[in-house]
This record gives sequence, structure tokens and C-alpha cells, in this order.
Amino acid sequence: MDFIKAKLSDISCMQSMVVDEVRDGIILYRSDDEIATNIRSYIVVKDSEKLIGYGALHIHTRELAEIRSLVVDSKYRGKNIGSELVKTLLKEAKELELTKVFTLTYKKEFFERLGFVEIEKESLPEQKIWADCINCKHFPVCNEVSLIINL
Repeated sequence: MDFIKAKLSDISCMQSMVVDEVRDGIILYRSDDEIATNIRSYIVVKDSEKLIGYGALHIHTRELAEIRSLVVDSKYRGKNIGSELVKTLLKEAKELELTKVFTLTYKKEFFERLGFVEIEKESLPEQKIWADCINCKHFPVCNEVSLIINL
């Protein structure tokens, strides 16, 4: 399996992979243009050229980034691909000299196994809430958990 930077040509596969998660409110909808604008943030996982997962490292400040839009094709779940994807994103965060990475998730235990600890949502940057969360179908009543890891 290859963990590589996403290309613009990956966007249609990325979008089709998250249709169910977006519909169910698990992953926030992002337009093709928004993904294109942030394409450098995305790492994709390919197995024999087939896109099977992806995630993004979105930088908020000089110290803080977020892992978001993390998904693995349902046929490939349970094979540590998601864990390896998070580790790849954390490695990139370290290379960029970030000191903290947070996530908002419904999969608390998954991130805790990787060293993340739960924090209060109120400690997240305001721009996160007003740029992303306000567009969520669950806003303002959200049961996602916020977690962070110090690098």
C-alpha cells in the first residue's frame, strides 16, 4: 500500500468514497473546489492504484493542526490502514514543526489508541467552529469528541 500526497485527479474517487458518511453526518461535506483548494493537505492510500482511504492535515496556527476527513473504504477497515494514515499525518505535522494536532471524531477509542487525549471542544480555535462546525447538520448539538496529541 502507498501513502502519498493526493492529486487533483483523485478528487472524484475521494468524493464517491464518503457519500454514505456525508449523508449520515459522520464526515462534513466538502465541495470539489474546497478539496482542490486544500489538496496539499490530503494524503491518500492506494492499493494497486485503487484509492482505499484518505485524510487531511489542516493547519490552523503555527503550532496547531487538525486531522480531518479521515476515511478508509469499508472493505479495507480493520487492517490498520486508518492507524497508519494517522501516523503518516502526524509525521508530516512533526516535519512542519507543529506541536499539537487535534481531531473531532465519533471514534474516540481509535484516536486514544494512537496517543490522543480528550479535551473540551471550547478549547478549539474559534475559526474551526465558525468555518466548519457551523456547516454540519448536527450543529449546535454535536456529540463528536475532541481529542489532541502533543508532538
